[in-house]
Amino acid sequence: MIGGFRVFDTHTHIGRARHSGRVCTAEELLRHMDAQGVERSLLIPFPVVDDYVREHDEIGAAVRQWPDRFAGAACIYPFVPEAGFAAEVKRCRETYGFRGLKLQPMYQPLNPLSARSDFFFQAALENGLTVVAHTGTGIPFSLPSLFIAAARRFPEVPIVLGHAGSSVYMLECAVAAQVCPNIYIELSSLMPHHIQDLMHYVPAGRLMAGSDLPESIATELGKILTLPVPDAVKQTILWDTGAKLFGAP
Repeated sequence: MIGGFRVFDTHTHIGRARHSGRVCTAEELLRHMDAQGVERSLLIPFPVVDDYVREHDEIGAAVRQWPDRFAGAACIYPFVPEAGFAAEVKRCRETYGFRGLKLQPMYQPLNPLSARSDFFFQAALENGLTVVAHTGTGIPFSLPSLFIAAARRFPEVPIVLGHAGSSVYMLECAVAAQVCPNIYIELSSLMPHHIQDLMHYVPAGRLMAGSDLPESIATELGKILTLPVPDAVKQTILWDTGAKLFGAP
């Protein structure tokens, strides 16, 4: 806990990133979590990896070893054969109990506006997963507004707009959440005043905390902890929304 609040970090990565060379282990992330008072985190592979099956197995092992600290999400390059894509999503859910499926349009140019992306959201639907979509950098396919179509085609699939579109496309996230009740927003990368602006349009029950990288945990949590809002609202953003979508013991 931090400041009396339970914290669910809904955007973290472990494994090996081919594009940046970054490496982070579950043990390393746990040290950062403990130092900052984070109770639980969603583990997501980095967007560019050498072997996504290996990355999923590493996350799965962490979820099994620390089930009270971690939930898992899959991230698969969407242009592998669709049968293989569906099989790997199913394996992650059945073998490790993963709770999320990540789309990173900056490195995975799948157009969520097009029905060509239906296989992706169908895999989430069939496995009871929440889609976590990077938004902001990487346009056009990372534009938050493009996920409105997918959310309407798959109303039973929760869709989290990661990074809230960054500051440039934050209001697109607000519009998307207003017109689609299954769209949620993860707040990492916003400035504190952006979060306050967003809260004029989207209730706390559709907002959640995320850090993206360990060195950002204190900053991202601090932005929410210092908001001029009731404690119950802070707790909803810091824990309740993430626990609802990604599970908690």
